[in-house]
Amino acid sequence: MTITSINPATNQTIETFTPLTKDETLDRVGQADKAYRTWRTTDFNERKQAILTFANQLRERQDEFAHLITVEMGKRISESHYEVEFCAEIAEFYANGAERFLADQPMTAVDANAYLHYEPLGVLMGVMPWNFPFYQVTRFAVPNIMAGNAVMVKHASNVPQCAEAIADLFEQSGIPTGVYTNLFIPSEFVEAIVSDSRVQGVSLTGSEKAGAAVAALAGKNLKRSVLELGGNDPFIVLEDAEIDKTVQAAVKGRMVNAGQSCVAAKRFIVVEAVADEFLEQFKEAMASMKMGDPLDEETTLAPLSTEAAAVHLHEQVQSSIDAGATVLLGGDRPDRDGAFFNPTILTGVTPDMPTYDQELFGPVATVYVVKDEEAAIELANDSSYGLGGSVYTTDVERGRRVAERVETGMVFLNQPTNSQAELPFGGIKNSGYGRELSHLGILEFVNKKLIHLGN
Repeated sequence: MTITSINPATNQTIETFTPLTKDETLDRVGQADKAYRTWRTTDFNERKQAILTFANQLRERQDEFAHLITVEMGKRISESHYEVEFCAEIAEFYANGAERFLADQPMTAVDANAYLHYEPLGVLMGVMPWNFPFYQVTRFAVPNIMAGNAVMVKHASNVPQCAEAIADLFEQSGIPTGVYTNLFIPSEFVEAIVSDSRVQGVSLTGSEKAGAAVAALAGKNLKRSVLELGGNDPFIVLEDAEIDKTVQAAVKGRMVNAGQSCVAAKRFIVVEAVADEFLEQFKEAMASMKMGDPLDEETTLAPLSTEAAAVHLHEQVQSSIDAGATVLLGGDRPDRDGAFFNPTILTGVTPDMPTYDQELFGPVATVYVVKDEEAAIELANDSSYGLGGSVYTTDVERGRRVAERVETGMVFLNQPTNSQAELPFGGIKNSGYGRELSHLGILEFVNKKLIHLGN
């Protein structure tokens, strides 16, 4: 087999890569374990300087990396620039904060002198997705490298150029060979890596199906795991929301990355008192999206990541239409080259329809009209997912009360779910477990060792 890079805006092949053999893969595990034995003994300042160099290089070469992201996975160029900058911010956050986050913590106990001491675990395996090809890797790799671990990454097979560029950048920043390893491997090799006694944990960002498989594998081998899986985020509009601003947030929240984000707003739950006004403005705004070349700054709707993704999304939408859903806008693909899908709004989706509790990864919004706040909360929680969500109201205290009752890992008031280096990111239910970013992100794969010094 080969790993192929294809431009989704044209469906043209760019470059192919040859994957490693199984023996070569296990040899990389040995190199990572050897590198870890040295890296874990380095002081924070040495790690800090390398990661700050990584951040600086991201900014200095931002145009290069942004162009690569857009050409390989289809993201709009402005979004690609933002992604590269965000990676630099994450790197700086952990470079400057790791020593403080991992400082010894005194423990209070009766007649005891004790403290928590944080130590790296060893080699970690990361299975990363394509939709944010630099960001997802950065948020996994950087905190764990700063903690003294070594990381190995199997990136998504449709972004091999990004995977190679990230690995090269770590090496050029002064990270020793083996502390970060890019693996061009088929998915079936992940089992051998996670089962290897030299590997101490695994992190996966991806689909629910892939997460379940990795969680089972990690559990079988008694390895720690962190999973960030799919989402079906509710976007709750209460009757006192400012509709103009709420619609702007709705379009931004649904259409970021052409709708290909785990925390994109997907289920728009609107109280009936403002439903007509919201739908009228939302439809007009969605219909005005300008489809085109993602390298063109004027484009507001980019293609999906692959032709297969566009075909799958069309099948999902059509299944709901066949089951009785109403198409308020779009519902199909445009007559043009590339993995494009028209902006779509569905209403009348009911619990018996296939897409009611499926993640629609693309520019498709489902809108539900409910009687009141209580009904909105009930519908928001009627999902197997629990990643993010947002609530729209002019009453901050009311918004806080609603947010506390929404069953997700994150809820935002009057803005779509987003990421920030300083804030924890993660979900519950079938959206996974564990947290990334913030000080919590560096604590997932360390040994929290108790040191007891006696009475």
